Amino acid sequence: MTASVDGAQLRLALFTDTWAPQLNGVARTLQRLAAAVTSRGGAVRVFTTDDPMAIPAPEVERFPGRPFWGYPQLRLAWPPREAVRRELAMFAPTLVHAATEFGVGLAGRRAALELGLPLVTSYHTNFTSYAEHYHLGFLATPGWQYLRWFHGGAARTFCPTHAIRRELEGRGFANVAVWSRGVDGRRFAPAYRSEALRERLGATPDALVVGYVGRLALEKGLPVAVAAMRQVMAAHPGKVRFVVVGDGPYEEAMREAAPEGTTFLGRLEGEALAAAYASCDLFLFPSTTDTFGNVLLEAMASGVPVVGADVGPTRELLAPDRGWLVPPDDADALARQVAALVTARGAIRETAARAFAFAATQRWDAVWSALFAAYADVVEARRRRES
Repeated sequence: MTASVDGAQLRLALFTDTWAPQLNGVARTLQRLAAAVTSRGGAVRVFTTDDPMAIPAPEVERFPGRPFWGYPQLRLAWPPREAVRRELAMFAPTLVHAATEFGVGLAGRRAALELGLPLVTSYHTNFTSYAEHYHLGFLATPGWQYLRWFHGGAARTFCPTHAIRRELEGRGFANVAVWSRGVDGRRFAPAYRSEALRERLGATPDALVVGYVGRLALEKGLPVAVAAMRQVMAAHPGKVRFVVVGDGPYEEAMREAAPEGTTFLGRLEGEALAAAYASCDLFLFPSTTDTFGNVLLEAMASGVPVVGADVGPTRELLAPDRGWLVPPDDADALARQVAALVTARGAIRETAARAFAFAATQRWDAVWSALFAAYADVVEARRRRES
């Protein structure tokens, strides 16, 4: 028998178009979700796309997919209708969570509604803003219409911040709730700071090491970051180093545009990633499209304060005094703020301390307790309607 999770016998069917070995914020969050369910005595069945680098796992059902034309690192699959229904019937879930809006997520939504299973969805990605970055702004209006339809079939739609909840409700979404994010203070901490790594980056003891961690993609605001860092490093030769962690479709262009003194470390995980965070003095987050930005909490937990674009989700984490906010898509403003901190180590230390203290309160256990209580409410509401 499945153990009780906040009063519900939870058997979770999770449908997602991104999963390991893909490395992105959504995949990592969903993998944590699956681990949290099983650690509390529940059961999870994951439905996702195939991947040539994937390691088979009995709890993961993969469907043949193809690389997405706009982002080859991601794959889309269109699972056969009867295969999904058959697998769901065998697993007998108490709840279906469609975590992405296309391909596999769409198949999960359809099967749950056809089989009369409790359904929730989650909103992780601002696709309409992404479309504008790729000069596909004409898709914004039909995109919102589709997203309202997709999430409108669910008993609850989870989003990561109050800013995004307000935006969705303003666009006509119903039954929206906040499913926040946490950070593991054992995996990300100031203790991982590495003087050896700083030397490898060419940083003198008084140099400012500025970092970026994440996907190297156009919608992350990286042209703004590169333009800003070119200004800063030209104005303070030898005093600033820029370190970039991650990979993605914008990597080649970013390497070509990055100023001298930039080091690309590629995709990192584990202690190497923790050391990369903690060995920085300042973290850049120029994105205006992220619905949360897990890297913000990871940097803050590592004792590294953030300079970020002044948009709702980022403001929610950094305001009022846990970081610095600059106008969105403004390379000059970002450069001025970073340049002002080159010699302001006292301000960096004070802000880092406040950011670290805040990150220490953002624990995953509390996040999961709140989410599973919301799951239980959905399941119980369905039981009451059917009784």
